[in-house]
Amino acid sequence: MWIYKNKDWPNFTWNQESLAQSLITVRHKQGRLLGRMEGLGFDLKQEASLNTLTTDVLTTSAIEGKTLNPEEVRSSIARRLGLDIGGMISASRDVEGIVEMMLDATQNFQKTLTAERLFDWHATLFPTGRSGMHKITIGAWRSEEAGPMQVISGPMGREKIHFEAPPAVKLDQEMKQFLSWLENNRKIDPVLKAGVAHLWFVTIHPFEDGNGRIVRAIADMMLARADGIKDRFYSMSAQIEAERKEYYRQLECRQRSDVDITPWLLWFLGSLEHAISGADKTLAAVLYKAEFWHFLSTRPINERQRLILNKMLEDFKGHMNTSKYAKLVKCSNDTALRDIRDLVDRGVFIQNPGGGRSTSYRLAKAEELK
Repeated sequence: MWIYKNKDWPNFTWNQESLAQSLITVRHKQGRLLGRMEGLGFDLKQEASLNTLTTDVLTTSAIEGKTLNPEEVRSSIARRLGLDIGGMISASRDVEGIVEMMLDATQNFQKTLTAERLFDWHATLFPTGRSGMHKITIGAWRSEEAGPMQVISGPMGREKIHFEAPPAVKLDQEMKQFLSWLENNRKIDPVLKAGVAHLWFVTIHPFEDGNGRIVRAIADMMLARADGIKDRFYSMSAQIEAERKEYYRQLECRQRSDVDITPWLLWFLGSLEHAISGADKTLAAVLYKAEFWHFLSTRPINERQRLILNKMLEDFKGHMNTSKYAKLVKCSNDTALRDIRDLVDRGVFIQNPGGGRSTSYRLAKAEELK
């Protein structure tokens, strides 16, 4: 029996004592992280938030098997936030749509979540009115004509149904209950509320497609309310993507259980704790980048070098070599080699072991900048 067929649905329960220590730990780590970020300058905080939001958009799409261009995502977010990051590029409609939704959720976290707002989010995710090759209902709950919403695996004739959502005829009432609880129940800690809302919305599965990305936007909105700030310094979506298999296992287990969701909330709090701990990497990267540019500030570099260094400071894979350099900035190999040698002389490029055609370079680590 699916959880929504339980006579107590949707009156979720959980063991407060079992969750207490995990919740205290998460709240303590949240406070420490926000305190550390508050100590940074305005520009560094913006950089950290931009990095986190970019990761959030990329990973929430990756969970659904959709790969987005990191540079397009970063540029789209920076442009919407009014940040000057240099070298911004135009973004596709798919990127613009999910960026618009995620920013509305986090930057306007205090704004009431309504059915109309959810419809707007859904419409931004599917600007063509299609999911792949299939035409879907946009900006409205899924219809009865679309048939039952099922998650199925296995060969034809031996399919396994992992989950079947409530029928379309019940969606209006189900979503009214959900949205009323979300905005009116003030007694629950916002962090726990994020976890409950995540499971509840996924169970209802009100749209034909896009439910996963929308529910993670809702969770981010609730976590922004818990933090009390627009800036994002940790990514729950990135942690979910890292634990994707267990994430889906937890969701499937809850669909076949009663309304006691203590196990789900324990997993959610544990993942959130890991996400907050992972923010140390974001902070370290931002501080390194600031130190890197400060190191170069006394001696100007040319635009080709600046472009390459910016790429390598972001999400560049592998090491740099002459041919890559020349291709990226559209110059000759001789010009690329002169630029590289200059960066080596400055101490920002370090040559890797090996030579000849395999010669490659990496950025100097923080302790090597001198």
